[in-house]
Amino acid sequence: MPPVHSVAGPRVLLLDTQRSQIGFEVRTRFGQRIEGVFPQFEGRIQLMADGRHQVHLKMYTRTVEIPGKPRYTGWMRGEEFFDAGLYPVVEFDSLPYWPELVEQGGDIHGRLSLRGVSHPETLRVEKAECAKPGYDCDVVSRGTVQRGRYGMDSWQLALSDRVTFVLRARLSEAPIP
Repeated sequence: MPPVHSVAGPRVLLLDTQRSQIGFEVRTRFGQRIEGVFPQFEGRIQLMADGRHQVHLKMYTRTVEIPGKPRYTGWMRGEEFFDAGLYPVVEFDSLPYWPELVEQGGDIHGRLSLRGVSHPETLRVEKAECAKPGYDCDVVSRGTVQRGRYGMDSWQLALSDRVTFVLRARLSEAPIP
């Protein structure tokens, strides 16, 4: 059984948007990796009364970009991929998890909402490389989804069906009471 934690009440930790990064990778059928970034995003971690944490992420598709490739950026924002005009936000809301998971590595389960479709998905957190992950080092996690499940089924001949989201997170210094 996980250890019992005592937390004075609900608190929130915010992702430091200057030191964190959220991106994604998709491979072409020829093996080329296309890497994109979400320059605009929000993230918070709710510290629950029982000591568990719950993460909430919002990524804004209107600013998504493939660095150095304006044509690819247009495709990613367009109707056939993220459809930023109709679906400006991608969201991930986790189920509660014990904070030790961030130090030891493991899976955070939750729900991804993308293009008006919502499915359970998993973020795999890598084992931390320092004693205070999120402060002294990045918390690195990845989650791979099948884009066809979210209505992103164009370009089947050119692109793999798998999209991997990559999060490198740092936290703001002080929790918000």
